[in-house]
Amino acid sequence: MRTNHLSLAIISLLISLTTFSAPRLTVAVVVDGMRQETLDQLRPYWQQGGLRTLSEEAYQTTVRFPHIVYGGAECVATLMTGTTPSEHGVAADTYFLRSDRKPHDILEDKAERGVGCTANVSPRNLLAATIGDELRVRYGERAHIYALGLDANTSILMAGHAADGCCWLDERNAQWVSTTYYGDKLPKALTAWNEGTRRQELLARTWTPRLDIDLYSAPTEQERKKGFNYTTEQLLRTPMANTMVIESALTLQKQEHLGEDNIPDLLCLHLTTRSPQANTDQLCSAEQEDMYLWLNQDLGYLIDQLAHVVGVQHLRVVVMGRPLLGQNTAALTAARMPSQYFNVDRAAALTGTYLMALYGHERWVDGGYGQSIYLNRTLIEQKHMSLPLLQQQVAAFLMDFEGVAAAFPFTEALGSLALANTVNKRGFGDVVFTLQPHWLLKANERQVLDHVIDTNPIVPVMIWSGSYQAFPTGIIYATQIKELLSGN
Repeated sequence: MRTNHLSLAIISLLISLTTFSAPRLTVAVVVDGMRQETLDQLRPYWQQGGLRTLSEEAYQTTVRFPHIVYGGAECVATLMTGTTPSEHGVAADTYFLRSDRKPHDILEDKAERGVGCTANVSPRNLLAATIGDELRVRYGERAHIYALGLDANTSILMAGHAADGCCWLDERNAQWVSTTYYGDKLPKALTAWNEGTRRQELLARTWTPRLDIDLYSAPTEQERKKGFNYTTEQLLRTPMANTMVIESALTLQKQEHLGEDNIPDLLCLHLTTRSPQANTDQLCSAEQEDMYLWLNQDLGYLIDQLAHVVGVQHLRVVVMGRPLLGQNTAALTAARMPSQYFNVDRAAALTGTYLMALYGHERWVDGGYGQSIYLNRTLIEQKHMSLPLLQQQVAAFLMDFEGVAAAFPFTEALGSLALANTVNKRGFGDVVFTLQPHWLLKANERQVLDHVIDTNPIVPVMIWSGSYQAFPTGIIYATQIKELLSGN
């Protein structure tokens, strides 16, 4: 009799663990610029709220990216697919197209058109499956998958190929927009949001400091004198944008009944800690600090509302940082380590002149972009010349440039430890180079940073769940996040 009771107890325990190990709703949140050291620094500020809840109740660790980070789409693609750019095909937000010698959006897709916007984008250039894609394969149409965010690329890469809906905020009119890849219409909940009064209420807000300016830990001298004051002209860098994403997500959950049956659903959200004047992910202004205070409030509201509707035992919230702006160049200068600029357009022009001196007055170089020089392959073929020879010559020539740490023909770059996980044929050209520490890429035409390069960024991840799940200890790689998101 005791044996029977023991067997029944074991069976009940196993059933219980099985029930708890499959959340009905997983919410994956990517937060631009969120850093662990900032969370630690600001923890005394939040006595309650989402960040407080996560700091006390969530599994927490830090995430390292096994590839070079450019502060763009490649990080999200890695987090959501569990692969590196060499496999998922997204090396940065943009890529250089040889046919017109111009940069193009990495997700550009002329076969699709915008819904409420002019963007021609889709996830077709993403070569690997996301967690949402695998959820769709496993459960078919019974699983519901949605993504809401602050820009097209991030939202689409979180949504993956198989989402029911993917929308992002259009900064021009603060309305939700999408691409026809996911259907000709927005989800009903978001159409209603676009037409509703709550959107207008948030747009009417003026963002001013929540606290007295002297209570912030890192106000600038300008902020000490005048504080800060923003309207929605820079919507996507204000707390109002985060609030719009959170409140719209809750409206969508209610409309689509996400997490209200036994089939797992996925809701992906893109938020930010990047303020209007921020030029680094490091905390160095009161407005950045204020972004975290508002984020704490919004995440708390999200968790409380979903826990009430879905149930704590059926909910999993995963909050991940994304490196965006890199190091504080002013701090480097103050430490006598001034950052310097490497002008890739100038490097391409000098390379072209060098090849003209060797082989005649022709356009031997199509251009320079990112960490690459693009040779004119059509001309090289017409002249019956050796592409590998020219690649070697250009790589040797680039090594004489100040700031260049190493240069390789594309095929040899695949064998470089620093580049092996980073390069793919869409994101890089014929000759690939790396820069010495604290050198920044710049392009002539825009006179702005071409890419923010970070070779070793570390960001936080927090997993709050009522379900049973074993977690790894210590620092993990970004390629492991997908497994944690889908883990039972």
